[in-house]
Amino acid sequence: MHGDVSNEMWAGNEGICERKSITNSQNKKYWKDEILELASEKNNLNGILQRKKEMKKELFKIVADQAGKLFDENILTLVWARRYAGYKRADLIAADAERFSKLVTDSKYPIQIIWAGKPYPEDYGAIDTFNNLYWKTLPLPNCAVLTGYELALSAAMKKGSDVWLNNPRLYQEASGTSGMTATMNGSVNFSFPDGWIPEFAKDGENSFIIPPADRNLSIERQNEIESEKLMDILEKVILPTYYNKPKKWAKIVQNGMRDVSPAFDSDRMATEYYSLLFNKKVLEPETV
Repeated sequence: MHGDVSNEMWAGNEGICERKSITNSQNKKYWKDEILELASEKNNLNGILQRKKEMKKELFKIVADQAGKLFDENILTLVWARRYAGYKRADLIAADAERFSKLVTDSKYPIQIIWAGKPYPEDYGAIDTFNNLYWKTLPLPNCAVLTGYELALSAAMKKGSDVWLNNPRLYQEASGTSGMTATMNGSVNFSFPDGWIPEFAKDGENSFIIPPADRNLSIERQNEIESEKLMDILEKVILPTYYNKPKKWAKIVQNGMRDVSPAFDSDRMATEYYSLLFNKKVLEPETV
């Protein structure tokens, strides 16, 4: 997608080099959970669900330590975790205060939500978003704002989340590699079709896709429409599937784990840099 965007931006200019696109990736060997991977390979759907609950318990120790809140591994847990920036819209899910309140107090389909990440020190808009989310969710027992996004915390959130939320303004998320590592650990991507997602996603099969609003509308109106669509899918599709159809949910988790590799493993990316960017012949492993 962003190869197309780049070529469109530079179209009409003379004397510029060829522009190729190479999608980012993640090192599966570093990020994956071995037990979860084995359950998927053995087609053990119950094993997938059980291991996810075990990994959620580990994440919830961090939630208790940082936020003083006790989360339940049997409740669907949604995570938004990345750098705070305006275009990433950390607070989009809470844009409609009344609807957000109903979501987080629903007893039929309960939910737990975690935010994590850091704004740049002088990005005051992002700092305000962080602070507003913190104070808005402080009284809520099932919502937590964590600080930091270092490797250990990042891994814990990817392993301990059921749903990985990615809701940037369309065409502004260059890749979104966190969603790759989340998928490697059985977290289902819930995303706008930006960055790497259009190359991976099969809506309802390995992920859930939020349709973007008309780009001709004002940004404010786009945010309103996209917040509404996000909530519609979460309330009417994701939560009922998780609670009412656990085997179907486990299959979606497994599909994502299978589809993410090798297409978004670092071996593929390194090969493409070598062959596409440097125009070198890639040697087979046995001939190196």
